[in-house]
Amino acid sequence: MKFDSLKNEIPLPIRLFLGKALLFFIVWEIIYGVFLLDSNAINTFLTNHVGVSSTIVLNYLSPMSGFTAKEEIYHETLAGEKLENKSSAIYHNNSRVLHIADACNGLELMVLYIGFIVCMPSKFWRKIKYIILGLILLDIVNILRCVGLIYLREYFHAYFQFAHHYLFKMIVYTATFLIWVYFSRKINLKNESVQIR
Repeated sequence: MKFDSLKNEIPLPIRLFLGKALLFFIVWEIIYGVFLLDSNAINTFLTNHVGVSSTIVLNYLSPMSGFTAKEEIYHETLAGEKLENKSSAIYHNNSRVLHIADACNGLELMVLYIGFIVCMPSKFWRKIKYIILGLILLDIVNILRCVGLIYLREYFHAYFQFAHHYLFKMIVYTATFLIWVYFSRKINLKNESVQIR
């Protein structure tokens, strides 16, 4: 009885959004877990792309030079099991300055971003436009994050850990949030009224 009364208090647009979000999450987890995890093709491509793009920015669009990106295999232990993963390592004059693991390639954030856009009520082509432009923007922000980390490691090493764990994550999530806010400004919830008590 309590569940029905609680459900009726939640406005229909919010219930629809939450239902779509749950469905999107389940579908993504099935697709990723069944089809993509073993091949790891998306992660490998995206991780290498971020590494190579970061070196291009550093070598050609900054006063620094001598950077190269190499695909490497690293080992980690997760729940007592040894895992072998590919990563992109950035070297400066043959000295490794940054290690980009799959967890840092931006895939999870991109899926989260797409999920929000898909679940919000809007026209199909508007969603497609925001998904494409948003993914490009988030990719650029992630590449600039790696460039910033390398710059800090080279010149202001004392700030590297703080920037890596807090500052740059906050910047990436803020960029995502701002795109969502911009997208949500023109959403019209037809025939729905939300009462604030």
